[in-house]
Amino acid sequence: MSALSQPIQSAELNATVTMVDHAMVVRMSGTADLRVTDTVEKLLSNVHAQATRDHVGEVKVDLRTLEFMNSSCFKSFVSWISQVQDLAESAQYRIHFFSNPAILWQRRSLNALSCFAAHLITIDSTAN
Repeated sequence: MSALSQPIQSAELNATVTMVDHAMVVRMSGTADLRVTDTVEKLLSNVHAQATRDHVGEVKVDLRTLEFMNSSCFKSFVSWISQVQDLAESAQYRIHFFSNPAILWQRRSLNALSCFAAHLITIDSTAN
């Protein structure tokens, strides 16, 4: 496992990006609200740039310890997925979300994301 960028560590949000077995792994914990909207947007932009540059086949996003995400941060995920969809099919990568079934916002919101791009997104809702 190797870190791809400096971790994000704040009172609200913690995030890391690593490579594990040819997949990029993004782990987020804490709260993603208005205070960190720009941070989440920048994080996902950097993930996309790195994934396309390195021809990564899959990005795994572990949200199991992310307690809350507001609509502004969620919109950053929609924009990111749209960017992946806009790539040539041969350059697209899959996005695999790991969610916590006990956290209601994750069940509702991630299901909506999977409908938005069913061919790119997988949701794994298993507890930690």
